[in-house]
Amino acid sequence: MSLTMTIVMLIFSWLAVAAAMLWGVLRIARRHHHHPAQPARVTKTDKPAARHATAH
Repeated sequence: MSLTMTIVMLIFSWLAVAAAMLWGVLRIARRHHHHPAQPARVTKTDKPAARHATAH
Protein backbone atom coordinates (compact mmCIF):
# COMPACT_ATOMS: atom_id res chain seq x y z
CA MET A 1 0.00 0.00 0.00
CA SER A 2 1.39 3.37 -0.96
CA LEU A 3 2.02 6.20 1.46
CA THR A 4 -0.58 8.38 -0.25
CA MET A 5 -3.27 5.72 0.11
CA THR A 6 -2.39 5.25 3.79
CA ILE A 7 -2.70 8.98 4.48
CA VAL A 8 -6.00 9.23 2.60
CA MET A 9 -7.41 6.26 4.51
CA LEU A 10 -6.31 7.79 7.83
CA ILE A 11 -8.04 11.06 6.98
CA PHE A 12 -11.26 9.32 5.92
CA SER A 13 -11.27 7.11 9.00
CA TRP A 14 -10.74 10.17 11.21
CA LEU A 15 -13.68 11.89 9.49
CA ALA A 16 -15.85 8.79 9.97
CA VAL A 17 -15.06 8.67 13.70
CA ALA A 18 -15.67 12.42 14.07
CA ALA A 19 -19.02 12.14 12.26
CA ALA A 20 -20.08 9.20 14.47
CA MET A 21 -19.18 11.12 17.63
CA LEU A 22 -21.02 14.21 16.42
CA TRP A 23 -24.09 12.12 15.58
CA GLY A 24 -24.03 10.60 19.08
CA VAL A 25 -23.69 13.96 20.80
CA LEU A 26 -26.52 15.46 18.75
CA ARG A 27 -28.71 12.42 19.48
CA ILE A 28 -28.15 12.77 23.22
CA ALA A 29 -28.66 16.54 23.11
CA ARG A 30 -31.94 16.16 21.24
CA ARG A 31 -33.13 13.44 23.62
CA HIS A 32 -32.39 15.49 26.75
CA HIS A 33 -33.76 18.78 25.44
CA HIS A 34 -36.31 20.20 27.86
CA HIS A 35 -39.10 22.26 26.39
CA PRO A 36 -40.13 25.30 28.39
CA ALA A 37 -43.07 24.45 30.59
CA GLN A 38 -46.21 26.50 30.53
CA PRO A 39 -46.42 28.78 33.56
CA ALA A 40 -48.46 27.30 36.36
CA ARG A 41 -51.02 29.28 38.26
CA VAL A 42 -49.51 30.77 41.39
CA THR A 43 -51.50 30.58 44.60
CA LYS A 44 -50.58 32.36 47.77
CA THR A 45 -49.58 30.03 50.62
CA ASP A 46 -47.97 30.56 53.99
CA LYS A 47 -45.43 27.83 53.38
CA PRO A 48 -42.93 28.19 50.50
CA ALA A 49 -43.09 25.48 47.85
CA ALA A 50 -40.47 22.73 47.91
CA ARG A 51 -37.93 22.95 45.09
CA HIS A 52 -36.81 19.80 43.37
CA ALA A 53 -33.18 19.15 42.55
CA THR A 54 -32.33 19.56 38.86
CA ALA A 55 -29.14 17.51 38.92
CA HIS A 56 -29.07 14.22 37.04
